[in-house]
Amino acid sequence: MKPIVVRGLVKKFGELRAVDGVSFEVEDGEIFGLLGPNGAGKTTTIKILVTLLKPTSGEVFVAGNDVIKKPSLVRKSIGVVFQDTTLELDFTARENLDFHARLYGMTKEERKRRIEEVLSLVELSENADQLVKNFSGGMKRRLEIARGLLHFPKVLFLDEPTLGLDARTRRRIWKYLKEFKGETTIMLTTHYIEEAEKLCDRVAIMQRGRIIAMDSPERLVRQLEGERVTIRAENVLKLKSALKDYSVLENNGRLEIFVKNAEYFLPKLFEIARAEGVAIEEVGVRKASLEDIYVKLTGGEI
Repeated sequence: MKPIVVRGLVKKFGELRAVDGVSFEVEDGEIFGLLGPNGAGKTTTIKILVTLLKPTSGEVFVAGNDVIKKPSLVRKSIGVVFQDTTLELDFTARENLDFHARLYGMTKEERKRRIEEVLSLVELSENADQLVKNFSGGMKRRLEIARGLLHFPKVLFLDEPTLGLDARTRRRIWKYLKEFKGETTIMLTTHYIEEAEKLCDRVAIMQRGRIIAMDSPERLVRQLEGERVTIRAENVLKLKSALKDYSVLENNGRLEIFVKNAEYFLPKLFEIARAEGVAIEEVGVRKASLEDIYVKLTGGEI
């Protein structure tokens, strides 16, 4: 069985269907991402997969174990990094890792060797005996990832692993995760589109509890036309109405149009604008990206 198998997953809170009939499978060694706006159901899905919530209906298997029937076996097989820190702040980095390793029944020699390995991986060897309460946010996050990998989990779950971190620290964490690519199956939620593009083999985009698209970032982008044209104009609504033959999004007072070739489209654009008496103030052109497919599908920016 694949490391993660989800079939018809539903989670209700009263009348609210936070997760509404979600199905997907994650391959061995894959990095799989969940994208979506706040309230889409990402964190609820993760909490069910790591046995913190029980599903209302559906089937969920993690590392070959049913999350309802065998939750203890699931927990032994996974590592988890939550949005909010769960480290013991009055422990040192080494003490945090040692405590975690003892919970997983690792021998003394195994603990000692593995702690040094993961500290080195996340570049915290020199800080091993410092109290965690004195760590920066980035150092705490790196230590949590080290803790998640300590016991050789079959599946590592990361819920917003780089939320609030600076760009340099995010890229360091990406590097660490890439080093485990193929060895550990990784599932993450993120609000950073660039993170999903850099890390994920496949992504699923969620909205209102459902998966509305799922594929590799490259194949999702190919569903769009090749270039995105962004337009600022004095009357965007009038111009949008005149561009009815194109797929046009209005976003923060701008129009966004996906076309195969911007060079051929732009003369038509100005011709239409002149005919409608609309003055174009600014035009931008760039290649389509995963962020574009997200905006087009969800109607908002991540």
